[in-house]
Amino acid sequence: MEALELGDVSVDVVRKNIKNLHLSVHPPTGRVTIAAPARMSPDAIRVFAISKLGWIRRQRTKLSAQLRETPREYIDRESHYLWGRRYLLTVQERDQAPAVIRRHNRLVLGVRPGADVETRAQVMARWYRDQIREALPALLDKWQPVMGVACNRVLIQKMKTQWGSCNAATRNIRLNTELAKKPPECLEYVLVHELTHLREPTHGERFVALLEAQLSGWRSARALLNAAPLAHEDWARSDR
Repeated sequence: MEALELGDVSVDVVRKNIKNLHLSVHPPTGRVTIAAPARMSPDAIRVFAISKLGWIRRQRTKLSAQLRETPREYIDRESHYLWGRRYLLTVQERDQAPAVIRRHNRLVLGVRPGADVETRAQVMARWYRDQIREALPALLDKWQPVMGVACNRVLIQKMKTQWGSCNAATRNIRLNTELAKKPPECLEYVLVHELTHLREPTHGERFVALLEAQLSGWRSARALLNAAPLAHEDWARSDR
């Protein structure tokens, strides 16, 4: 692995059998990596990295300022959210399959006796994933025909720093499980955003124009989403 020192920014360079440069800023510390074509000259890579210093610093600032929830304990009367609405948690230990049931202003978490925090968290995460799965078909039926695109798969998973992502080559979209906690318009915005990437992979002017043509209120939804915290993340544990 090569290393570039650009003032206060250190960049790790990894050579790969690829055609283009790929720059990444990794949480939680803002470590910077560039995946570079095997035969590209060090000077060309350095020029590229210098041209991206402003973007790198902005990404690092975002990571350091990113709001995160306090750790959840999954105990009675703890606050949890579904589609932007606050619910109080009720935990019931019972000798039945784990489940979550919504009752008025409460979420009832049923777990087997002695279930620890990690087990309770897994039950809740599966339930949130199911909420998005239930909401997706109607949104896909609404937007794919209008936009003239079709994704291959929509994967729902916990994501550390993103609300969604799109792989234009495989036509796969990934959505953050946490979206089930946010107002419904946030899920719709993220899905339309990622579907737009099937027509335009960058975030340039064409992408903005396409997004604006489909979802004129996308800026409001984005602001609402960006003001919402991501889930608490145990980085030391997740990096193992």
